Amino acid sequence: MGAQMFYRDALNGLYAFGGVYAVLVLDWGQTQLGVFGVLSSVSAALVTWRSGKYDRQLGPLPVIHVHIVVLIIVSICIIGMSRTSFFGLPLAEGSSFPDILLYICGAAIGGSGGGIYAASRSMMVRHTNTQRPTEAFGLFSLSGKATAFLAPLLIGIFTYWLNDVRLGFIPVVGLFVIGWFLLRWVNPDGDQTGLNTSSKIAY
Repeated sequence: MGAQMFYRDALNGLYAFGGVYAVLVLDWGQTQLGVFGVLSSVSAALVTWRSGKYDRQLGPLPVIHVHIVVLIIVSICIIGMSRTSFFGLPLAEGSSFPDILLYICGAAIGGSGGGIYAASRSMMVRHTNTQRPTEAFGLFSLSGKATAFLAPLLIGIFTYWLNDVRLGFIPVVGLFVIGWFLLRWVNPDGDQTGLNTSSKIAY
């Protein structure tokens, strides 16, 4: 539960501040934000459906790993992108590259966000005592909200400290990395064969 607490918080930060970033950094209007939202929603539906198939074949843990890596890459792209440059490389005046890239990032956020939520619940099923399922999923829901303030707080602090909206997303990468690191103690087969206590706490 600890792992998903961090990576879900990071994902919520992307959801909450993606539109703010688009307006402040790329000067997007309502139409572009609307397209961004539609792409994210369609991608979420398609990728979540596909992730479910891989979940059945490989188990939820590899699916979670892949989606976290995708979201880390997206976060790094957001940090390195502006209207005039990409990781310091200048772009032609009026280039549509930042807009196209952010649309792609939006689709990735929607897709991996949906996939990681579904796979996390699937993993939780494997770690749930069948006699007390509501207890386990109650804790699962609580752990996803207990630190809901963390990503917005860190984004705000870093944005103020560095005076840069893009660099304000640095903590999001850190939260994804922490969640990804904690997954190493999660038993991919769950609690059905006698999972030890430390593994349950790590997830």
